[in-house]
Amino acid sequence: MSKIIFVSANGERQEVSAENGATIMEVAIKNDIAGIIGECGGACTCATCHVYIDKDWLAKAGETSVCEEDMLDFASDVRDESRLSCQVKVSDELDGIIVHVPERQG
Repeated sequence: MSKIIFVSANGERQEVSAENGATIMEVAIKNDIAGIIGECGGACTCATCHVYIDKDWLAKAGETSVCEEDMLDFASDVRDESRLSCQVKVSDELDGIIVHVPERQG
């Protein structure tokens, strides 16, 4: 088990436990994290699970795929630390990761 710290757009923090192998989007949906919709269910086809990975964790979260980069074109307020949470898998290496939820999706 790992933990993920979600930070809402207004700064509220919510720490949740996560099974290794799950995606950050799956963990967010399971724990009712406001602002992460995951409309496509994790197929990387909608960008409604857009998040900002805390800069200290960005390198550990892995590389952005070409498909993910293409879908981020449909997200609002994309930044260097933008990721689709359906494309980031939880692992021991990400234990304690901080994920910021954007003010709005799409």
